[in-house]
Amino acid sequence: MHHSGFVNIVGNPNVGKSTLMNALVGERLSIITSKAQTTRHRIMGIVNGDDFQIVYSDTPGVLKPNYRLQQQMLEFSRSALVDADVLLYVTDVQDHADRNAEFLDKVKRMAEAGTRVFLVINKIDLTTQQTLDNLVAFWQKAIPQAAIFPISAKEKFGVDQLFQAIRDALPESPPFFDKDQLTDKPARFFVDEIIREKILLNYDKEIPYSVEVEVEQFKEEDRLIRIGAVIYVERESQKGIIIGHQGSALKKVGAQARHDIEAFFGKQVFLQLFVKVDRDWRSNQSRLRHYGYDLNN
Repeated sequence: MHHSGFVNIVGNPNVGKSTLMNALVGERLSIITSKAQTTRHRIMGIVNGDDFQIVYSDTPGVLKPNYRLQQQMLEFSRSALVDADVLLYVTDVQDHADRNAEFLDKVKRMAEAGTRVFLVINKIDLTTQQTLDNLVAFWQKAIPQAAIFPISAKEKFGVDQLFQAIRDALPESPPFFDKDQLTDKPARFFVDEIIREKILLNYDKEIPYSVEVEVEQFKEEDRLIRIGAVIYVERESQKGIIIGHQGSALKKVGAQARHDIEAFFGKQVFLQLFVKVDRDWRSNQSRLRHYGYDLNN
């Protein structure tokens, strides 16, 4: 018999969903920073065995949207509630359970209706046993049907037990994807994400959240990948900040991104970065659709 299923990862911002996804998949598919809203898309990571296939989905942190981009991000998270065979609701030892109570109520109703819900308490390496015991008791009362897994995704503590529980919960089914497929995203997507991660790490305030990255050239040769990418910002003043004095800030981002892109593809990379203004793109539905923020993309 073969077992396959969709395992969707949801929760509030900054609880470690992307770190958990990468730990479960065994590959660095989702970018990780300490800043909220790092993940913008729904990203699939596929794990295959002889008799099973697990299709994980990492999703944006649940938030109350202030502009159209955030609304699209919320739709990605909501869509993960629809097609889950197993739902991983990730919280952590510092999370507030009353944040986004409406979304949590949907998770609770899914559990009551029979969906397998695993309540994952992350970052247990940052708390005491007493606090953890109190959190477990709270979540047992909040969602009685959920199985609770205290873990540290960063330290990979408890991840193997969670993985085995996921395998045991998969329904009988043929694989949904080819057995050698790792993700549903094209190579260009991960270049976009790696560049955006470096922007999140190197710039403060609103700048990282006003940025979108688009790969315009991706030419793979025998020993080299030639990449040309555009960093879009909303304002002319932001363009200057991204570039920096005599291009120093942009060069730093490029060097860091190239290093990680080479590690990801296992090839030497020639990377060119350009900065352009796409005014108010975060609030423009057609531009959001162009950048892939659409459930049908």
